Amino acid sequence: MVEEQNGTASVAPARVLVVGEDPGAASVLADMLRGLWSESLVVTHAEHLGHADRELLDHGATCVLLDLGPPEGDRLAPLRHLRATARDVPIIVLSDDASEEFGLRALNAGAQDYLIKTKLDPALLSRTIRYAIERKRSEVELAHQALHDPLTGLPNRVLFLDRLTVALHRLRRTSAALTVMFLDVDTFKATNDSLGHAAGDRVLIGLADRLQALLRPMDTMARFGGDEFIFLFEDLESEREVVLIVERLSRTASLPITLDGKELSITVSIGIATALDSAIAPDDLIRDADSAMYRAKQQGGARFELFDDASRRRAMERLELERALRQAVERSELRVHYQPRVSLDGEMRLVGFEALVRWEHPLRGLISPDEFIAVAQDTGLIVPIGQYVLEAAVSKIEAWRRVRPDLTIAVNISSRELEDPGLVSTLGRALDASGADPSVLCLELTEATIEHNRELATTTLDALRATGVRLAIDDFGTGYSSLSNLKQLPVDTLKLHESFIARLGSEPSDAAIVGAVVELGHAMGLNVVAEGVETDLQLAALRNLGCDGAQGCLFSRPVPEHEVYALLGSPSWPPPAGHHARSANPDPRTVRIIGGEPNLRRKRVT
Repeated sequence: MVEEQNGTASVAPARVLVVGEDPGAASVLADMLRGLWSESLVVTHAEHLGHADRELLDHGATCVLLDLGPPEGDRLAPLRHLRATARDVPIIVLSDDASEEFGLRALNAGAQDYLIKTKLDPALLSRTIRYAIERKRSEVELAHQALHDPLTGLPNRVLFLDRLTVALHRLRRTSAALTVMFLDVDTFKATNDSLGHAAGDRVLIGLADRLQALLRPMDTMARFGGDEFIFLFEDLESEREVVLIVERLSRTASLPITLDGKELSITVSIGIATALDSAIAPDDLIRDADSAMYRAKQQGGARFELFDDASRRRAMERLELERALRQAVERSELRVHYQPRVSLDGEMRLVGFEALVRWEHPLRGLISPDEFIAVAQDTGLIVPIGQYVLEAAVSKIEAWRRVRPDLTIAVNISSRELEDPGLVSTLGRALDASGADPSVLCLELTEATIEHNRELATTTLDALRATGVRLAIDDFGTGYSSLSNLKQLPVDTLKLHESFIARLGSEPSDAAIVGAVVELGHAMGLNVVAEGVETDLQLAALRNLGCDGAQGCLFSRPVPEHEVYALLGSPSWPPPAGHHARSANPDPRTVRIIGGEPNLRRKRVT
């Protein structure tokens, strides 16, 4: 071993490892660097690759000089070996081979630079080492940025997937299990909205530091974006050990976080998926953990869920539903049905329809949106589906208005559609193609849709209102907004959720709530419409409370397009011929059931 030191003891030395069979060559290289290196320098020699491995593992190196011997065998094998041992250390190859072809091969095999020994001098050697160290440092920094989250410094999705793939390969040689946990912060959007994104970032950084401190050196924690974190645990011996870890994560995450002198408490939902062998694909294991986490959030959050065989069956059914729904969009299997809306002021009359999508499956028949709208929303398919419903509804309204000139049409808009930058132009094209006046169209949005991104929603609603269409809050009373918040939104109508209507006529408190909403809505100049009206008692109560309109199975189920004209052609509402009346209602004109026998179910048909 040859060791040269130059400089003060307080400066961390640069360590240059010379690998080669000739110890004299190492001494010559050390002499060349003497006097040209102002910082502390340690030059170490290793005759064999085994010695080099031990030196790198025990002491590390700032740079490696690989002295290749005579041209025999695979001359670049030592280079590839050292690259595997010390991936972040620059390696400079020294050789007597002056051919450009061999130099290029060395660079392609991972050398940072290539020097010909017969043309070597101290200045060239010193300069080459310095440049190699700086280039490698830049490469390592860029690689770190590419594989780590810039906010928390944790591994990102790419690096986590790589480590998970390697861990699954290791399962082939062991009998241990591998566990992935997917963690999501509950109501994090509310934190961002109330405290600002800078405070939200501080919460995520603090949470990441806390949780990472709980992990073993072989565990991996990564940030998948937003408020989502994922963990990889190997060699857990039992399900009990898994539960203990997730309980520690949940307990630690829920400890108060101090922001600007104020304590903030959060909760997390965690999904757990375990692999017992390497047969499962990395993406599938992540998906399973994500699915279990989503189920935990559906159960109210602040809990964890294990992904099991039943979960896997549900996940496969959902994937099959997603695949079939994509085909349904491509194959034009979607249909639009229309549910009448009735005016309650004076004599009841038909004043409009709500357009509702249905899926006409080639084998299962007509499928309710309850089965597929959530999947459409999660996958983004709701955007083309919503565009189809909008265009279909607008294209029919002018023909229907020739029979009933005061008729309007309502179409639901989801949060995905509201965030779509092409929504306003899509609306404009549909109106232009149909020749319909914008005022005959009402776009319905739920409170949750608006609150999902209130700032963007307000801007988009203003742009939509500027086109002349009407706007309604659907399912009012089930979200986070209030009547006072409505003053900031350009809406015309409130549609009361069916849960407020279900016990009207039998529950005085519900009548008081509906009456208050109707009164305050009118004070704000808003039209109030009740959804899910199914009984005569509900209808009578709504009329007594001054509600402006209603829709529900008492009047009609949603009907396909070819049945709409039968409703339009009737001189009164509901059409008296061919329909059944309920004897309990004092006014027989208000009890006709359109489309068959009375529907006594409480569940709203959408």
